[in-house]
Amino acid sequence: MHIELDPLTLSRLEDHLAGKPGVFKIFYDTEDCGCNGVLAIQIVDEPLATDIRFQEEPYPFVCDRQQESLFDDVMRLQAEENYPSFKVSSDSTLFGSNVRVTDKRQ
Repeated sequence: MHIELDPLTLSRLEDHLAGKPGVFKIFYDTEDCGCNGVLAIQIVDEPLATDIRFQEEPYPFVCDRQQESLFDDVMRLQAEENYPSFKVSSDSTLFGSNVRVTDKRQ
């Protein structure tokens, strides 16, 4: 897998990191939603043992190995210009819009 990032998105991700180390984790959050899940992005200190690293540059990205098949080989993460959220898409689908990044670092 690979996530393409445009300049605005790179800047917003850098802002979320706030100069501290972290790993971006993309996944479908199924906790308390009563559905197939809502796309979420978290900043974590370290990946879990069940996570796979699929991208290192310019920022490290991981996903749970059981959810890897839910994503396309090449995706785009795009910051919304006038709103503090992101859109995740590929050539074949829209994975989510209004996706927020939450910081779960200690």
